[in-house]
Formats: sequence, structure tokens, C-alpha cells
Amino acid sequence: MIRILLAEDQGMVRQGLKLMVETDVELKVTGEASNGKEAVTLCEKQHFDVIILDIRMPEMNGLEAARIIHSRWPDRKVLMLTTFNDDEYALEALKSGASGYMLKDAEPHELIKAIRSCLAGGLSLQDQVAAKVMPRLIKQQTGSQEVDPSITPRELDIIRRIGEGRSNKEISEELSLSVGTIKNHISIILDKLELRDRTQIAIYAIRHNVV
Repeated sequence: MIRILLAEDQGMVRQGLKLMVETDVELKVTGEASNGKEAVTLCEKQHFDVIILDIRMPEMNGLEAARIIHSRWPDRKVLMLTTFNDDEYALEALKSGASGYMLKDAEPHELIKAIRSCLAGGLSLQDQVAAKVMPRLIKQQTGSQEVDPSITPRELDIIRRIGEGRSNKEISEELSLSVGTIKNHISIILDKLELRDRTQIAIYAIRHNVV
């Protein structure tokens, strides 16, 4: 069973999302919160595999909650789910450690796919969100676009695929390496580039024209 925490301040919307998520028999909403503060508190008491956060919530918004959750429990995946197709929100969500950014008008199968992509180590952006965010990331390039010279060709292959949104399993299949080997390479890449997580690797790939 994959345990989901769902944080949404509108009760009816939260129940609708719960029904959508649980159309997949392996996904179970085991925690519900009406704001970011409650979500963080629940994370202190229970283990969740994926935390789905609305952005605008009272007391503590989803972005602040994402930052806290990612810093305290980096192994837990955060998926932002919102009505706002706004590139500023999306960029801030990625900086906060979110592994995905989806809109509430997404179809049930799209939401489930995003959850599974996050769990597999991928970066999930809804198409209309990605269309806004990617150009912004590219425009933020500063200075030299050259990749760090310490990065090996194999590591560059992995960086490229992370930038394309591939999961560890997909990368392992494409490169004919074990998932464990891919994870080891990613740890080395994070250390070399002084990055925090694979989301930052994806952003690095885009900024340095690796993708």
C-alpha cells in the first residue's frame, strides 16, 4: 500500500480528490489535513510516501509546508496540486522540494500517473505548467553554460534523462544498469554539483542545455 497525505482546505474538494486517488487500489489516503500546519504535524506522527499539498491554505500555505517537509523528511515525495496555472508558483514549488506540480482539473489517471512518477523519482509537471516553467528556467541561466568538468559522460547521460523527467527505473532500463547503480550515480552527481535533490539536477540540466 502506498500511503498518501492529502492537504486541502476545502472539505468537499478534499473528498473528491481522495476518491480520485483511491481509484488505484494500491493508493490509500491515510491522512487528511486542512492546512499546511496540520500536514506537517501529521508527518511528525505518521509515515507517508507522498504528500499532496494545495498551495493556498490558511495558517500555513503549501509552499511553506513543502519546504519544511522536504528539509525534515527528504525521502517523502511532495506533489503540489492547485487551481493556479502560474509559473511563479510552479517555480517556487520546485525550489521548495516538490517533485511535481499538477492542476486540480487533471484527469484521475493523470493524477495517479503523477503520484507514481514522484514515487519512482521522476519530476512530474502537467503539460500546460511545463510550457510556462521551462522557458523561465532557461531564461534564468547566468554566466557560462558549460557543464562542470568533473561530470563524467555516464553521469551526463543520467543528468540528461533526469532533465527529461525519467524515473530511476526508466534510466536503468535505457542505460542497462541496475536501479541501485543509478542511485549511486545520482548521489555522486549531487555531491559534485552541490545540489540538494533530483529536482535541482533537472533544473541544472535545463539551465546548461543538457536536455
